[in-house]
Order: sequence, then C-alpha cells, then structure tokens
Amino acid sequence: MPLLSLLFLTLPLGAALTWLLPRPEWAKRIALATALIDLAIALAVVISFDPSQPGFQLVEQARWIPSLNIQYLVGVDGISLLFLPSSILLFIGVILASWNSVTTLPRLYYSLLLVLETATLGIFCSLDTMLFFFFWELSLIPIYFLVSLWGMGPNRRYAAVKYILVMVAGGVPLLFGFILLAFGHATNGGELVFDLPTLLATPLPAKMQLAVFLLLLLGFAVKIPVFPLHTWLPLVAMEGPAAVIALLVGIKLGAYGLIRFAIPLAPEAAQQMHWLLVALGTVGVIYGAIAALAQTNLRRMLAYASLSHVGLVVLGIASFDLQGLQGSVLQLLNFTLAAGGGFLLISALHHRIGSTDLLSLGGAARSMPLLASFFLLFGFTGMGMPGTSGFPAELLILISIFNHHIGAGLAALFSMVLGAAYFLGLYRQAFFGPATNPVVADAMDLRPRELGIAMLFALIILIVGFYPAAVLDVIQPAGEAWAARLK
Repeated sequence: MPLLSLLFLTLPLGAALTWLLPRPEWAKRIALATALIDLAIALAVVISFDPSQPGFQLVEQARWIPSLNIQYLVGVDGISLLFLPSSILLFIGVILASWNSVTTLPRLYYSLLLVLETATLGIFCSLDTMLFFFFWELSLIPIYFLVSLWGMGPNRRYAAVKYILVMVAGGVPLLFGFILLAFGHATNGGELVFDLPTLLATPLPAKMQLAVFLLLLLGFAVKIPVFPLHTWLPLVAMEGPAAVIALLVGIKLGAYGLIRFAIPLAPEAAQQMHWLLVALGTVGVIYGAIAALAQTNLRRMLAYASLSHVGLVVLGIASFDLQGLQGSVLQLLNFTLAAGGGFLLISALHHRIGSTDLLSLGGAARSMPLLASFFLLFGFTGMGMPGTSGFPAELLILISIFNHHIGAGLAALFSMVLGAAYFLGLYRQAFFGPATNPVVADAMDLRPRELGIAMLFALIILIVGFYPAAVLDVIQPAGEAWAARLK
C-alpha cells in the first residue's frame, strides 16, 4: 500500500472538501477529521518501518517531469520518520486551538492549514530535490495568507509580506544549489540527476562541493533561522495568529534541510566550513538567550528562545557525529511538542485575555492553573530538565559539542543558564503575583479539547524523557550512515 502517497492525497482532498461544503461550521470538523485520518496513516508508516535498517524505506517512485529526469520520489529513514506523526499532532493542536477563535472565513482558514500540512509532510518525505523544492515553496503560500488575514497585530500584512519576500529570497540559492548538484552529477548522456539516493551514491567533485554547500546553507539558514537572518521571526510571532506561529516555531524545516541535504551531499565542504556552522550556532545560542531575557511579551520571548534553541541544534549538527545528530533530531522533535505546545497555550491565553504582554497578565495561575502548569512543563522541556525529553537531547548535544569545541560548549552551557533566567522570570511575572487585571481573574481555564492536546503532548514529553531509547534507537542506524559520510 502506498502509505506515503496516502499522506499527501488525504490532505488536499480534505482541504477541497472543507472549502467546497456550504456550511462554514463544518470546516473545522472536516479539517480535524482529515488530520486524524492522516495521523492514523502516519502511525501505520511508523509501524511498517524497520528501524534496524539505515536506508530509505517505503519508497514510492513515478515519473514526474521525464524530460528533466525529475521524479515523484518519496521515502523515509530513521532521521525523517518521527517527524511525520509529531508534525501531524501539532497541526491537530492548531486546529483545536483555533476552534472558537477563527470566525472569519473559516473554510479558507482550515483549507490553508491542510495545504500547509501537505507541504510540511512532503518536505520530510521528498527524495527528489525538485520535489522537495516544490513542497518547500508550496509551504509559503498558506503561511502568507494565514498571517495576513488572521494575524493578531496591526502590522500583520507587513509581517506576511516580509516573511514571503525573505523566504523567496532564500529559495533562490536553494534552487541554484540543487540545479548545480544536478549538473555536477549529470550522466555521460547529459541526463541530469535530482534524486537523493543517486546523489548520495555518487560523490560530487570537490571543486563544486563548496559552492553547493554554501548555496544550500544560505537557503536553509533563512528558514532555520540563524542570526542575522532571523528578523522575520519575532515580527511574525507578534503579528501572526499564535496558533499558526506554533507551526513556524515548532517545525524547524530549515534545520531538517541542513541534515538531509546540505551536509551529506557536500561532506568535504561541510568539514571545510565547519567553523562557519560552529560560529552560527554559537552566536545563535547566546544572542537568542540574551534577547529573550530582555522581552516583556511571552510571544516574543518564545520566538527568541527558539532562536537560541535552534542554535544549539546547529552546534549539534556541526559536531558531525552520531551523538550530535541524535541529540539534534531529538531536539527538533522536542520543538514540535514543547515550543509548539507552548505557543498553543499562548494562543489560548491571548484568546482569553486579549494580550500576552506582562503588563496585562499577573496572577494567571489562580484562574488558569491547568494552563499555567502545562506551560511550565513545556518551559522545563526547553530548559532540558531531567525527566523531560529535553534532557537527553541537550545532554547528547552538549557531550558532542565538548568533544569537538570546548568554547562552543561553554557558550551553550551559558545560554542554558540564561534560558532558565528568562523563562522563569517571565513565567513568575505572568502567572504569579496579584491579579491586577480583572479579565485575568475571571478567565476560563483550558477547555476539554485544549486540555486533551496538552496532556497528550505532556505524556509524550515525559515518556521520551524517561525512556529516550524509544526515539534514539529509531534514529541510530540512519544516523550512523549519516555520520560515516563525514569521516
């Protein structure tokens, strides 16, 4: 059974049904049902996967643009597998978080969410560089409309335009890098090569690797994001709908692209430019933490915190070993649950209070103890507290960093201290103390559907925190093959 193709076909069909049915109140139910069906398919993919094998599995192939040798080629390995169910879970959370807050054009809103989910899953499954680029660019369209039409801030349209322009600009070097790869691997008959397995099996000439690596790094760095290409993130986090921003913060497609394409396709250049990756990661962890420490709004704090956390992931990737990769992939999965879940709770808080600024909060834990408790757990996960899934991820990354760069490791440890300072400081001001705002004192706690998704996220975080081997064993065979290319 073509399970991966079913993942892609289910969502556009659900989007079309959501858009075409005449009653707007059906839109959210159809979108939720579609996402749940997709989750069941993703779990079937996980069950069908053999974690002991390092290569791509469940591969599906068909001719797409024959004259250019571009194919519909999809598959998963241990690195990409778990991103499928975790991403779908976050989309389900976004749908539930939007249940009562989206009253304008609900059919369009939920249709766009399903299109964005299609593009996201396509990015994780694509084994053809042009197919990957198709899904990469497709993801921009729904985000533009979701931010500009349903954003919370007065400058939401400006934020949406800035986002799309920055991402399109980042797509140019990415496309150029893929085309250069295709020409570099062209067969004797002049046939271009775009499929990832063939690209991995035939090393690129050393003289071309540096250009390819820098082009791909630039394209992915915009979306990771790394300093100084991060300026779109705090702006969109403040102006866009918080539930949708959970997807941008929780699903780090740029970091995945770095792991999947940039480093394994140009391993010699990656090692040559190792210093650049370390520098980007080190600056990111420090700058993001210091910037988060200065914020007085929970949304901006989480945006800068994600910048610091993804800098740690870049450092883990730059270690070029199994432990660094395992920690980085696990940390990326953590973002989906912890950072994404945190933004979903902020969406619920904004819907009740009308603001996420500290001046409007205070004493929120008295009226919303469940929301405050789950937000604290997700924050502890970001801090890498023992018992949460953040602990094994950060431990693996730190050990890997210290094996290669003492200075970068010390910077990462310092950022963790700052991370505890900015999170606990803002948490105390937002959720404890006197409730000076009457709206906060009378606010409703989590509704059953909000509580359900928060409990599910928390359960997964705790299970992986106490038994990380469940995830690490899946990543290990593919991770070993990835690291072997860099030796």
